[in-house]
Amino acid sequence: MTEPTSARIADILRQVRDADGATILDHAALDATMLRDGTLHVALATDRAAAGRIQPLLPAAEQALRALPGVTAASVILTAHRPASAPGTAPAPAAAPGGGHRPLNLGGPGGRPAQGPILPEVRTVIAVASGKGGVGKSTTAVNLAVGLGMEGLRVGLLDADIHGPSLPRMMGLHQPPQVREGRMAPLEAWGIRAMSIGLLVDERQAMIWRGPMVMGALGQLLGDVEWGALDVLVVDMPPGTGDAQLTLAQKVSLAGAVIVSTPQDIALLDARRGIAMFEKMNVPVLGMVENMSYFCCPNCGHRTDLFGHGGARAEAESLGVPFLGEIPLLADIRASADAGAPIVISAPDSPAGQAYRALAHTVAATVRRAKEKQEK
Repeated sequence: MTEPTSARIADILRQVRDADGATILDHAALDATMLRDGTLHVALATDRAAAGRIQPLLPAAEQALRALPGVTAASVILTAHRPASAPGTAPAPAAAPGGGHRPLNLGGPGGRPAQGPILPEVRTVIAVASGKGGVGKSTTAVNLAVGLGMEGLRVGLLDADIHGPSLPRMMGLHQPPQVREGRMAPLEAWGIRAMSIGLLVDERQAMIWRGPMVMGALGQLLGDVEWGALDVLVVDMPPGTGDAQLTLAQKVSLAGAVIVSTPQDIALLDARRGIAMFEKMNVPVLGMVENMSYFCCPNCGHRTDLFGHGGARAEAESLGVPFLGEIPLLADIRASADAGAPIVISAPDSPAGQAYRALAHTVAATVRRAKEKQEK
């Protein structure tokens, strides 16, 4: 089935009118369309003044778009151009490549914002973070979250790395989330609920967004998703110490952070900065994990410390934070992540599977203690 043309979609949108007879396209421009797995995603560019007038029309627009051949569901979102600067004022920041739009909403019909407090049914939020990229943070976050589920906890996993989302591939998720009464429903896999912006865009698309756009998207992945009742929400943070980390700390009460590092000094320098950042935000550091701690030859069993060994343990001791364990460097970890089956599921008795299970068991004890305190 061929994708509906932009002209055909525009014709449908012109049929949706408000009480004054104005159509959606009288106040917005068709910005982008994509048909994926039967769901038609439509982005409309408008300004903030017109957005309030357009939003009540979006459910009717989505219903009309579902009549198109090959379309089983439709989601219309709004993007907004920054208004031009008034004479004598400072110029607006340069637009991002590809149009410079700021997303108003990512989710439900018309992307209507969530009502009430963010995450009202989530007992505990834990961030998995690193000072730099390439240390296996996302792999650790995925296996930790699934491992917590295997410990009997109700678990959610949020991919907060807007620029480089990897959760869909690692969890074997391919379909977009469903929209229910204006809120996105997280997908379920391996016993946990998961959400990532990678489920909303093509994995080959570059997210060329500035800081405010990233912060807005993260806020909506938190607040516009129907997470439901969870014992713990694990947040896979982007690397570094920037906007996303600050946004998360401002929007939710973090119970703690798990810092992932490799043994070598250059990675530990950045891990130290990450710990310092969470301390400044009054977020407890639950401990450090040494990833890629050692390599065991699959043929002869000889152990090699490719990146050194024990650096994260020594750093944790010097900083006065717990050391949560060592994760070996194994090809099976990479293969399981690429295949969409976390190694705690695909090979739970392997050295890596046992290491991640031990990490999850330790963190689960912390979550249960926090839960008991809340219930008292």
